[in-house]
Amino acid sequence: MNPFELIPTGIEGCFEIKPRIFEDGRGKFVKLFHREFFDELGLQSTYEEEYYSVSPARVIRGLHFQVPPREHVKLVSCVQGTLLDVVYDLRTGSKSSGRVFSLELSSEKGNMLYVPEGLAHGFYVLSESATFLSMNSKKFAPECDRGIRWDSIPFDWPDKEPIVSEKDQKMVSLDAFENPF
Repeated sequence: MNPFELIPTGIEGCFEIKPRIFEDGRGKFVKLFHREFFDELGLQSTYEEEYYSVSPARVIRGLHFQVPPREHVKLVSCVQGTLLDVVYDLRTGSKSSGRVFSLELSSEKGNMLYVPEGLAHGFYVLSESATFLSMNSKKFAPECDRGIRWDSIPFDWPDKEPIVSEKDQKMVSLDAFENPF
């Protein structure tokens, strides 16, 4: 029996993943990845890079992605705190092209989001602080690093004046983005 439950999000190829959580008197144990089980579910099961970021409340990071030939799949989770994870489907041939999906990720729930290639991704920190974990199928390639402005997609963010990096503030708006997907 596969310990991961796949929940469709309405965005083609994008899934919430709920792992089986083991709890006892010592606390909680959550398995975030298992290659054989991911293969069984038809998900990306090789990752070249993994990183985490720590952010205070009201921070938005995103909306980021890599363009071809270094586009990548992401498996993201929140291992401390709570955040609102947001994806936008940039893929012109996708049934869900132009759709937005958001999901609360938290260390309490232990849930993850599987983000396929061609989706812009970002998050907003809901708790006092949050630690975001990302596994990427391809290494970061600065020449393929792109993004769109967080406030240019059709999404009602919980904060009209969040904390955003200078880099993210200077991203092009969705309507000015030259889409390679």
